[in-house]
Amino acid sequence: MNVKLDSSWKRELENTFNEPYFLKLTTFVKEEYQKHVCYPPGNHIFSALDDCPLDKLKLVIIGQDPYHGKGQAHGYCFSVPEGVKHPPSLVNIFKEISNDLGGVYPNSGDLRHWASQGVLLLNSTLTVRESSPGSHQNHGWELFTDTIIEIISSKKRNVVFMLWGNYAKSKVKLIDESKHLILKSGHPSPLSANKGLWFGNRHFSKANNYFKINNISKILW
Repeated sequence: MNVKLDSSWKRELENTFNEPYFLKLTTFVKEEYQKHVCYPPGNHIFSALDDCPLDKLKLVIIGQDPYHGKGQAHGYCFSVPEGVKHPPSLVNIFKEISNDLGGVYPNSGDLRHWASQGVLLLNSTLTVRESSPGSHQNHGWELFTDTIIEIISSKKRNVVFMLWGNYAKSKVKLIDESKHLILKSGHPSPLSANKGLWFGNRHFSKANNYFKINNISKILW
């Protein structure tokens, strides 16, 4: 894996890259990409970190796996490249934003404009084999991304963490609640949303209200 990161992340993760588990993970990922079709493209594995430097970060959204269909994953949780059909979870995210803040449902599912404003769109597992959800879980990615969450919690103040669904909520133990705002709800997937566990969480206005109180510029969702 070509780990080319912004200097603020590289400084914090330098030791992690030399840990035995990460070296083993690197070997696994390289072999998977050689033998199978995997997503996202190799040069986008660390895009979420590349586009959201630690020193500018103010909000974290935690996903689980990258999308495993052709052309969908590009390194940011829930996001798809311009022109790609919006997956069901993303549709529900956009619906909630419209309900919460008003505005028109967007044409593009590319969320990189969030990343440029300090939103880290972090999947817990950063790679996946095509059509095989969960195929790269339990090989070390979770240790790596948990480390990232712990770094954010310890080094930053007044970060908003959006934890959607039981898996994301399990990360609450890594976050210092006395320094940060944690927003929890059901997952935006239809299975959860249709049970009334997603819509109406108002996470997007709650985050911006928190930023206003703490003199931090709001996110233009």
